[in-house]
Amino acid sequence: MDRLSGNAQSAAAAQGFGALEPGRPWPLGATVDGAGVNFAVFSAHATQIDLCLFDAGGTVEIARLPLPAHSGDVWHGWLPGAGAGLVYGLRAHGPWRPDRGHRFNPAKLLLDPWAREIVTPPGGFDWRGPHNGADREHPQHLDPRDNARQALKARVVDDPFDWQGDRAPATPLADSVIYETHVRGFSRQLPGVPEAERGTYAGLGSDAAIAHFKRLGITAVSLLPVQQILDEPRLRDLGLVNYWGYNTIGFFCPDPRYAATAEPRAEFRRMVQRLHAAGLEVLLDVVYNHTPEGDERGPTLSWRGLDNASWYRLPPDRRDRYENWSGCGNTLDISHPRALQMVMDSLRHWVQEMHVDGFRFDLAPVLGRGGAGQAPAFDGAAPFFKALLQDPVLQRVKLIAEPWDIGPGGYQVGQFPRGWLEWNDRFRDTARAFWLGGDCTRGEFALRLAGSSDLFQARRRSPLESVNYVVSHDGYTLADLVSYDMRHNEANGEDNRDGHGHNLSWNCGWEGPTTDPTVNDRRQRLQRALLATVLLAQGTPMLAAGDELGHSQGGNNNPYCQDNPTTWIDWARADQALIGFTAHLLALRRRLLPLAPRWYSGLPDARGRHDLSWLRRTGEPMTPEHWNNRTSRILGAWIGTPGRTGQALLLLINGRDRDATFRLPPGCWVAELDTANADGRCHWQQATAGDPDHYPLSARSIVLLRDAAPTAPLPGSPA
Repeated sequence: MDRLSGNAQSAAAAQGFGALEPGRPWPLGATVDGAGVNFAVFSAHATQIDLCLFDAGGTVEIARLPLPAHSGDVWHGWLPGAGAGLVYGLRAHGPWRPDRGHRFNPAKLLLDPWAREIVTPPGGFDWRGPHNGADREHPQHLDPRDNARQALKARVVDDPFDWQGDRAPATPLADSVIYETHVRGFSRQLPGVPEAERGTYAGLGSDAAIAHFKRLGITAVSLLPVQQILDEPRLRDLGLVNYWGYNTIGFFCPDPRYAATAEPRAEFRRMVQRLHAAGLEVLLDVVYNHTPEGDERGPTLSWRGLDNASWYRLPPDRRDRYENWSGCGNTLDISHPRALQMVMDSLRHWVQEMHVDGFRFDLAPVLGRGGAGQAPAFDGAAPFFKALLQDPVLQRVKLIAEPWDIGPGGYQVGQFPRGWLEWNDRFRDTARAFWLGGDCTRGEFALRLAGSSDLFQARRRSPLESVNYVVSHDGYTLADLVSYDMRHNEANGEDNRDGHGHNLSWNCGWEGPTTDPTVNDRRQRLQRALLATVLLAQGTPMLAAGDELGHSQGGNNNPYCQDNPTTWIDWARADQALIGFTAHLLALRRRLLPLAPRWYSGLPDARGRHDLSWLRRTGEPMTPEHWNNRTSRILGAWIGTPGRTGQALLLLINGRDRDATFRLPPGCWVAELDTANADGRCHWQQATAGDPDHYPLSARSIVLLRDAAPTAPLPGSPA
């Protein structure tokens, strides 16, 4: 035992603590009970776990106390006299056998995976410190250098919060409209937000932010990752940061970089409280598929040093390597009970302690892959999904999957369990192709508008489980989608090789900004048509922040490392007309809900009325020949049983570059929307039923008509 360990109890006593007692093996992490702090740490293969205590700044190790008890695979101890504010780290003893998956190195101070607050060294985390468990020149040997001074530590937290009767909005899916946004980017330049609060949790919960959300009519903000992250060393070397935040180090910690105060947990809670009071849900983008420890050349920060073989997926024939289904060097093994426990504890923490309303899971197939000794195929009945289904806390929140990863069989759109929502990239790509000149049939476009039944219906999924979008944080903004044929990612430091190469975009005749009125009019029409496609379709719509006001990123379709005006919404140049148009669209969706939250059959009822029929511009029903036509871009949908009104609706679509006329079915039609108009409003109506019987359908537009007369039978065959 070294000198520090030998003097451990006397050093602890000098700080006012009693002798370390056995304590309890639960809950994992550090728990304050009023008389002391209980510590519980999982490691199935360690031979000893040391609790290391530090001064308040986290720079001086003042005691090293071996945890005295070991119950199953949990090491634990109770420190009397300790309380909130105590700074600590962990050291794990055990075999150094990378060939068998074991990378124990007690010279490396480790962060508690259940940490509620992370203490960063003065000046920030230095990747050049001696954090690697292996010797760089001889990677089969451990590095004996101590990294405690430069390591990340945990601070014990006990922070009850007065929620003042806060209640979750619990918005039904049929009414939900998701608004994906970044805490920093949304309010960094937002007028009306105090300068000190711009780009923070307080800024997102400000009166100015809430006023915009309410003006639009969205129901939920979906925040890009706010769990605490580490910027990758490559980005630091380039003077960049991980702006998007998909590199989590603290699964229980709100990132302090988004706090206007020294209390990020309290500030985050106040933000949620204010958004809830305005009727807005808060969803979090969460990253439980990998950690910042990277591959076998990466640092030992926490999980790797505590029990590498349990936390990570390792190839069975190369235990010194890592499966890399995340693209970030490693993959967490959520099939392991303790890894699953960390994820479940983290999710419950954000719901119970922080009052969030749901989650979007990054690279979600990783969470449903087989465990050790099993094929790595995705399984919709994997333990993670079963655990969520039965959990009394988590079964009531919204769960959204990004349904792909880069592992074997990684594309799993439509394959998640019932009750899950999924980002539907088939909707995205079809909508882009239809409006921007890509390869697309009318049948494919109609299929996406009506809930993507080919993906969801056969598995008894609701059409609302399709998250419909044409733009997300990942890729072009809506304005850039119609302004650039080529990506312009030079600022990312990867020689313009990063980002999607297949964007289905169209610059409308000029690459980038232009003063040409013809090009700009074309771009504005297409933006309105794409917004209407998302917000009128059957499913749960999602907008990306800034798309409602013409936000551009200069053609950068992968600005994950740009924390600057490239990504910050430029409110001074906001297109107020487009904001008004989007708000009008959302008001129509709330009032009419054109397509009901159930599957349509296309069959007639006893009175000969079809619930949904698809029409040609002649007013006649589609036939297979017309469905599969790859050149025509005109179609209509007669909706006999809409979502919120007994009156039939007619959706007319012209994706061509020329005006057309559309023969109307029987009815007394009144226009509710025409996207050819800048504000979307239209006063067209029939004076009497059937007069006139054609609608003048402008190029690149969507029209929504309402039948003000009693619904009449529609001649023709089923959809």
